[in-house]
Amino acid sequence: MIEWIQSLWGFLPGDVQIIVLILLKIIAIVLPLLLSVAYLTFAERKIIGYMQVRIGPNRVGPRGWLQPIADTVKLMFKEIIIPSGANKFLFLLAPVLSITPALAAWAVIPFDHHMVLANVNAALLYVLAITSMGVYGVIIAGWASNSKYAFLGAMRSAAQIISYEIAMGFALVGVLMAAGSMNFGEIVLAQKGGIIHWFWLPLLPLFVIYFVAAVAETNRAPFDVAEGESEIVAGFHVEYSGMAFAVFFLAEYANMILVSALAALMFLGGWLSPFQGMGLDNTALGFLTKGSIVWFLAKTACFLFLFLWFRATFPRYRYDQIMRLGWKVFLPITIAWLLVLGLLIVGHVGPWFSAA
Repeated sequence: MIEWIQSLWGFLPGDVQIIVLILLKIIAIVLPLLLSVAYLTFAERKIIGYMQVRIGPNRVGPRGWLQPIADTVKLMFKEIIIPSGANKFLFLLAPVLSITPALAAWAVIPFDHHMVLANVNAALLYVLAITSMGVYGVIIAGWASNSKYAFLGAMRSAAQIISYEIAMGFALVGVLMAAGSMNFGEIVLAQKGGIIHWFWLPLLPLFVIYFVAAVAETNRAPFDVAEGESEIVAGFHVEYSGMAFAVFFLAEYANMILVSALAALMFLGGWLSPFQGMGLDNTALGFLTKGSIVWFLAKTACFLFLFLWFRATFPRYRYDQIMRLGWKVFLPITIAWLLVLGLLIVGHVGPWFSAA
């Protein structure tokens, strides 16, 4: 069988081989990502259940491990009801516009020093550009539903996303200044040397603001005012059902994984080991100092746990509080810290900006 595949591969033109390899890489990224999204919903229900002294899902499969599969099958067979006054084309396009940027951004995310689909120099700019398109899915969903509640939820959500995207963008400008590059691989390599050399320390205010803004960007608690059930029923997707609603649901969790991965790359050294530079290289624990995809996934999982922890802990904020936090607190702090960061870079303050 293997020999037959090799012989068939040899007959394919060079351009076709490249296209096939790219498609295989895309599948290798998207399939585990979608599986991770499904089981992140399961992890959320179990972890919040434990925090609230409940069991959580435990009926489908051993200890409930097949619950995401059951949820998927159920949503696949539910009817998609389109309101009579809705714009059908835009109504169905909106979920696609929401989830596509969350998946397309992974084209430039490196899992390891060599594991990346597209190692482009403007990767950070690409992620900022592609993820900012997600707000169109929210606005179109609210408008195409022909419902005042959905439209009100869309406007609230869009205003929140745009507000916190500015603070998040300034936080990422700090990473760009610190690393001197927009390539994620070079940003990670600029943090070599151990946990003290990672950018979380010199960029601590930007790090905190980035992650809080990421929670707001994904409409997660306590920033889930777009889904304020007591105020506007269920937000911009109130008229959606079946798989159309499920795609919005998947987009939210896919964005959670994406912003967590970005936080790990830009502030916590990506795939680099926290034990690097501690003199363990020639000991029995030397394997702990090697950078690998395991460290990257572990750091991403830690950020995802924080998302779940926040939802179980904090009450929903008022809309005016959220707007004030984004415009009057985060934005001035990021601008001020960029000036401080510029002084640190000019002064070659080590170990992050010392002269080579």
